[in-house]
Amino acid sequence: MKTATNKTKFIFVTGGVVSSLGKGTIAASIARLLKNSKNKVFLQKIDPYLNVDPGTISPAQHGEVFVTQDGAETDLDIGHYERMTNVELNKYSNITAGKIYSRLIEDERQGKFLGQTVQVIPHLSSSIVNAILGTVEKKDYDYMIVEIGGTVGDIELDPFIEALREIGLLLDKKQVLYIHTVLLPYLPITKELKTKPAQHSTRTLNQQGIHPNFIMCRSSVPIEKELLSKIAFFCNIKKENVFACEDAKSIYHVPLFLENQDIMLKIYNHFKVRKPVAEFKDFNNIISFIDNDKTKKIKIVLVGKYTESSDTYLSICESIKHSGFAAEVNVELKMVNSDSINEENIGEIISSHYGVIIPGGFGDRGIDGKIIAIKHCRENNIPILGICLGMQLMAVEFARNVLNLKNANSTEFDAHTQYPIINILEECDDKKVGHGGTLRLGNFNCEIKSDTQAFKIYNNNNITERHRHRYEFNNDFREQFEDNGLVCSGINTENQLVEILELPKNNFFIGCQFHPEFKSRPNTPSPLFYGLIEIVKKQNHLKE
Repeated sequence: MKTATNKTKFIFVTGGVVSSLGKGTIAASIARLLKNSKNKVFLQKIDPYLNVDPGTISPAQHGEVFVTQDGAETDLDIGHYERMTNVELNKYSNITAGKIYSRLIEDERQGKFLGQTVQVIPHLSSSIVNAILGTVEKKDYDYMIVEIGGTVGDIELDPFIEALREIGLLLDKKQVLYIHTVLLPYLPITKELKTKPAQHSTRTLNQQGIHPNFIMCRSSVPIEKELLSKIAFFCNIKKENVFACEDAKSIYHVPLFLENQDIMLKIYNHFKVRKPVAEFKDFNNIISFIDNDKTKKIKIVLVGKYTESSDTYLSICESIKHSGFAAEVNVELKMVNSDSINEENIGEIISSHYGVIIPGGFGDRGIDGKIIAIKHCRENNIPILGICLGMQLMAVEFARNVLNLKNANSTEFDAHTQYPIINILEECDDKKVGHGGTLRLGNFNCEIKSDTQAFKIYNNNNITERHRHRYEFNNDFREQFEDNGLVCSGINTENQLVEILELPKNNFFIGCQFHPEFKSRPNTPSPLFYGLIEIVKKQNHLKE
């Protein structure tokens, strides 16, 4: 088992009562407050499921897969962390039970335990400890914030809670802070919040050897101070360390909401560190914009196949907000399931004063509706941004309806198509190595041609964006496309892969093979999203 090799301070965030309490937002908010005081921070999410990574989990079940710069497929909370802190994370930011068990079993098979009986404790819990402490080994992070997914009391979470207990024994008390997040259910009939579930959850955590230093109380309504004091009394914690975390207007309100309760002073006091000066100008500007109801409004339509929950397109939703902040417009996002689109209703679904986004995805369900939407936007000069699969379908639509290649398709949907406009990348053929992790993942360079819309948007000939795909534009058709007006304006010159397509005769008809949403930040929006928002804003202004 690893021991502490530096003085990195650890903040562990657990949850109780129910899942989806916003632990990720709380962890990211604390990290942002620490970073505002010039601290170097790193964040980590631990998920107790047995999947090795979220890459093979349906987004309809688990939300989007966020990709880090080094190509790790991670939980969506990693996106929260990056956007809130503007810190680029990596493959060590997401640990799953699947990863831990896989390594442990492989070590056993290779005889590394020298004949020992391998058990949950100490072997599994020690593996988890090593995965956490090993992340900061030989690093100069001041603070590491670790969010534990799931709910205290879940069977699959027990080894991870045990690992946190062991870390508390290994390190100095001034190096570890435990934060427990609980729900206070509101009963409309009696018009009161109930504290008993929070008490039971904290007691369960106590029984597993962890006594939280702070308790975060989540609620849909304001929490009276008397209730916070009651929780402090029954959970054996100082009342000043019980925090109200009521529903906020946006996640960007949460850092200052916590700071207004002096959370940073209490964190620094716990670690015996003098509280440094913090800078909040950037977040104050964002919050001022969000709270300004008089801001001009525009509408964006997202045509997707996983529209039941916004979590499936979380980074896109946040990127749209970021561009709205910069363009000083409130963006109303309308999600439309592509299965519901046909030739008869497309005109009423997508108005001429909207903007449209076709997001990424896998599989052939809903493809026809997306192609109908793309055709409608191209023919009516409606601003449209295609992302990953969205770009590929823009190419297929253009081939079918402009080049008159009626059977044009992607080999993802028709392996024997006469015109394979989109082909699988040879290195991404999952028949060779299994399905998981067989995508082109992470940061890749793109060279943008001068005198193109893409160059005007990025104001740069060389950019780096993040990818998650296994199919790519077929260069055999490149000359034919460009001869008919669809320009390949961005190229990965290392492998001659088309990264950006655009139709110059339209105001904004752009597709990108990468995922620009993964690099968008509240204060530095993605250029492509910002370009889309600006052109929709301009067109609406001209029509008024």
